[in-house]
Amino acid sequence: MKVAVCLKRVPDTTTKIVIGSDGKSIDENGVKFVPNPYDEYALEEAIALKERAGAGETVVYSLGGDSSQETIRTALAMGIDRGVLLQGAGSADGFEVAKTFAAELKGGGFDLVLFGKLAVDDYNMQVGPMTAELLGVPCITTVAHLTLANGAIEAEREIEGGIEVCTCSMPAVLTIDKGLNTPRLPSLKGIMAAKKKPLEVRPVHVGVGTLMVSSLTLPPERLAGRIVGEGPDAVPALVSLLRTEAKVL
Repeated sequence: MKVAVCLKRVPDTTTKIVIGSDGKSIDENGVKFVPNPYDEYALEEAIALKERAGAGETVVYSLGGDSSQETIRTALAMGIDRGVLLQGAGSADGFEVAKTFAAELKGGGFDLVLFGKLAVDDYNMQVGPMTAELLGVPCITTVAHLTLANGAIEAEREIEGGIEVCTCSMPAVLTIDKGLNTPRLPSLKGIMAAKKKPLEVRPVHVGVGTLMVSSLTLPPERLAGRIVGEGPDAVPALVSLLRTEAKVL
């Protein structure tokens, strides 16, 4: 079993975001960066699949600058065998990112390529399916339950009102949803071992693409709530405000 995981370095979701002076990016001073939370489910699944198979290899790929090596080392400390840093500037265009990953993964002999279902910094949900299309392999997204047997994949996806069951053959690309597993924490032994695991740096060029960030703005401050009355007599006033001010009716 040979499994690749594509990992993204993202700001911690508890970090207070400040927009940079260019108005198009965030000010990274004081910002804590972590592995994308959904990618952690993909990392855990890759490690668990190898453990169940009893043999194989797990590889993590990450696109970014030198600082992304720290994120890769976290994956290695969890139990991933080796890492590859695709050293280059990222892109807001998911297609350009997918082309970069596909070029590196093609010919790698992977049975599975795993992504988190989305990155918490842009919520695009594009790179995994696009990479699958470029590789010419099946793709199942937002996998919440997974069964592998004799080269066949059966995956469950949580959809509105039910569960959708999808099947395909390997090799394939899967994007992982939370609930599939519980990501392990790096142990002290794993952290020490990660320092000796191979981490290859490969310079890459990522195209600009057709999608670019023109500006970033923070959401407006939430207005203070107010009480319009009590009991049934307050209903007409509340409905009126919901229509005229909140404009939700």
